[in-house]
Amino acid sequence: MSPRPVVSVITAHTQQEGGGFTVRRPFPSRGLAQLDPLLMLDEMGPVHYGPGQAIGAPDHPHRGFETVTYILDGEAEHADSSGHAGSMSPGDVQWMTAGAGVVHREMPSRRMQREGGRMHGFQLWVNLPAAEKRIAPRYQEIKAATIPSASSPDGKARVRVIAGEALGAQAVIATRTPILYHHWSLDAGADVALPLPADHRVGVYVFDGTARVSGRELHAGQLAVLGEGDHLTLSADGPAQALVLGGRPLNEPIAWSGPFVMNTEQELREAYADFRAGRLGRIPPEIVRA
Repeated sequence: MSPRPVVSVITAHTQQEGGGFTVRRPFPSRGLAQLDPLLMLDEMGPVHYGPGQAIGAPDHPHRGFETVTYILDGEAEHADSSGHAGSMSPGDVQWMTAGAGVVHREMPSRRMQREGGRMHGFQLWVNLPAAEKRIAPRYQEIKAATIPSASSPDGKARVRVIAGEALGAQAVIATRTPILYHHWSLDAGADVALPLPADHRVGVYVFDGTARVSGRELHAGQLAVLGEGDHLTLSADGPAQALVLGGRPLNEPIAWSGPFVMNTEQELREAYADFRAGRLGRIPPEIVRA
């Protein structure tokens, strides 16, 4: 077996998004534009809101890609211009295929807005191939109890499989192209080898504690970009958590501006024109505003 080496380490920067909440973002950044087909990773929190302080992302459009929201702590409510609405609790995943376009809203739950509480989660943007950028919007909402999980034989490494496969557990989410999305929890003494598809580009984001990725030590807020090979190793001397992210590259041109990710500048202009003209719709007023 050929281990995948760490070819670069990116330290996440912080910035504000949505209605003013802070995210920790390893990419896109100066050191890493994309991890094709993955466009962006935001870590939201962890943050503790007091009563009346919780903020989210009010109405905004999307076209041409997918958003994957994974909640670790807190509660969120969402709605969109197709009339879809729902809620998320700790451990839940929402995989939204924006496709041809939606206007979307993601906010802390009304209870959290009233009472406050801890919020922590991730949003990953996944590019769509050119042939699928105008498909009909679709949602996959997976509750925590139904996300497959597995453990190493000694129990020191545990994984929740959002996309792809690990330790014999296969994801229940259907992806448009081959994608990996694993949440690993490591105890002291954990040491696990993870086979990886040779044609996937892969990164590992450590968000809690310190872990070794293919022998390279990473601290919370750092992303390891891996080179070629057929597996990676994860180990730790103390409690740590990490996301293993990747996919088969699309190798297509990207025209990206704000909430739209297309292949050409003309398609971007069309996306903005459609949004301004109301052709992406609006969130129905009968959906209670979160």
